[in-house]
Amino acid sequence: MKTALITGISGQDGSYLAEYLLGKGYKVHGLVRNVALEDPDHRLWRLNAIMKNVVLHVANIESYYSIFKILQKIRPDECYHLASESFVSYSFESEYSTINTNINGTHNVLSSLRDACPECKLYFAGSSEMFGNAEKSPQNELTKFNPRSIYGISKVAGYHLTKNYRDQYDLFSCSGILFNHESPRRGFEFVTRKISSSIAQIKFGMSNEIRLGNIDSKRDWGFSGDYVIAMHAMLQQDKPDDYVVATGKSHSVRDFLEIGFGEIGLNYQDYIKIDQNFYRPTEKVKLLGDASKAKKRLNWSPKVNFEDLVVMMVRSDIDNLKK
Repeated sequence: MKTALITGISGQDGSYLAEYLLGKGYKVHGLVRNVALEDPDHRLWRLNAIMKNVVLHVANIESYYSIFKILQKIRPDECYHLASESFVSYSFESEYSTINTNINGTHNVLSSLRDACPECKLYFAGSSEMFGNAEKSPQNELTKFNPRSIYGISKVAGYHLTKNYRDQYDLFSCSGILFNHESPRRGFEFVTRKISSSIAQIKFGMSNEIRLGNIDSKRDWGFSGDYVIAMHAMLQQDKPDDYVVATGKSHSVRDFLEIGFGEIGLNYQDYIKIDQNFYRPTEKVKLLGDASKAKKRLNWSPKVNFEDLVVMMVRSDIDNLKK
């Protein structure tokens, strides 16, 4: 039986990955912060269905020794480093926290793996935000990084740290450059979940509007449950490498609104209020992923299409309100 350790197990990707690995017979351990155990109803709800089947450890990824002790104890075969400050903020409010967590945290995970169990394979969660103002579209593994947010900068640093440990210390370490991936487990601060949850509230008369920025902004959106399969596949290869994971299809926020409101038989135009406070700088080149390498080498391709993803999220939030 293989053993896996997941940092960020309580998040969207971590919960889907934990379920997937349990289904493959893994023993699954996860790192959580102490505040999560103090408030499990709000912070661990994504793990409710599998809580009895995973082992949780309290740790702070900004502390090398905290991670080292756990790695030395459980000696996992695979480590999935998903924990990060993941909301892309274009203000300066959280830049210090983002830098400390995403760069120092990644460095601590890599260093403690090297010292405690160098045979363990590592997956690092990169992001399409690393491309930022990209020079071309679609983007693949050879596209130059040009991040335009603190989050993107921190992920580029994590990517290079991961590659450095692979090259310098022969650590089996891979980076997945994942484009936007959503699900009913997405945080409410993300626009997709903001929309799906608001649609559910409008259906039940609990709200009458959604305030949004540029609804013609486009992204390459996929389903988180599909993307964790690619994470696992990367660590099953003979040699470590980096992969773009994406659908290769672009959709706008307007598309999301049309499908979502269509699910409850309403016209989105009657409920949307454009708010300049939610506008972000327009991308000169659209972010769109080319996952040809993952398809060829990992035999991976997304299974859930955009329309089904939107409907899934809206129906889930409707069911949540019914309960």
